[in-house]
Amino acid sequence: MSGKSMLLEKNKTLNCRGKLVVIERPLIMGILNLTPDSFFDGGKYSSVDAALKHAEKMLCDGTDILDLGAYSSRPGADDISEEEELNRMIPVLEAIVFRFPETLISVDTFRSGVAKKVLEIGAHIINDISGGNLDEALPKVAARCNAPFICMHMKGNPQTMQKNLEKKPIMPEVMSFFSHRVPELVKKGVNDVIIDPGFGFGKTLEQNYEMVDQLADFAIFGKPILVGVSRKSMIRLKYGDTPERTLEGTIEVNRQLLQNGADILRVHDVKEAVELLK
Repeated sequence: MSGKSMLLEKNKTLNCRGKLVVIERPLIMGILNLTPDSFFDGGKYSSVDAALKHAEKMLCDGTDILDLGAYSSRPGADDISEEEELNRMIPVLEAIVFRFPETLISVDTFRSGVAKKVLEIGAHIINDISGGNLDEALPKVAARCNAPFICMHMKGNPQTMQKNLEKKPIMPEVMSFFSHRVPELVKKGVNDVIIDPGFGFGKTLEQNYEMVDQLADFAIFGKPILVGVSRKSMIRLKYGDTPERTLEGTIEVNRQLLQNGADILRVHDVKEAVELLK
């Protein structure tokens, strides 16, 4: 039996705060950046109207989950206060919950205060780039609200993660991280853990593609695997820096990731990802 078959056998469902999600096929998570400085689309959707229009387009294109982020996690991004993160997030989240009440919403944050507020408003999933390491209270908030918790591997924080990288195989470190972190999250009461290897977060170009090639190894944890490579520098450096080449490269790497066991694709280009699944 393949690693992919084993993974889906063990994880056919996610309980998203009472919404049952059956993983019968890979899911598409559409990215909605609410920041002025994200690497690809920073500033495009900072107004409520623009964000709603883009959310509607992604839903029409076939996204399964909307992933909202108000804190830029690109390498070297500026740190912002929790108050600023909430000011960017809350108006858009409230509008999406009102306009598209049946939509599954993930919120990209590493702060427990933000997580508590967005779950109160109507978000379903917490997407933490630090796996709970930057705010130890965050997994407990997810657990209390019965929200799935996306646990990502990252070295340091967005301001430091790409500094002093070691050129050695990365998989042993990432596998060790999840072997310790997943049981810790379960002990804290998180019912559904989703693992994210953290492409581009504290890894060299070679290490990112090492994880692409060996993604199937993560099936050993028996958890859904989320991947996010969309238009990142690992794509631009290998396939080219034009919009056309980064899109083509994203599709090609996502194809490899799907073949190697990915369950959720986090993407900017929903329509193309849906076509890839077909």
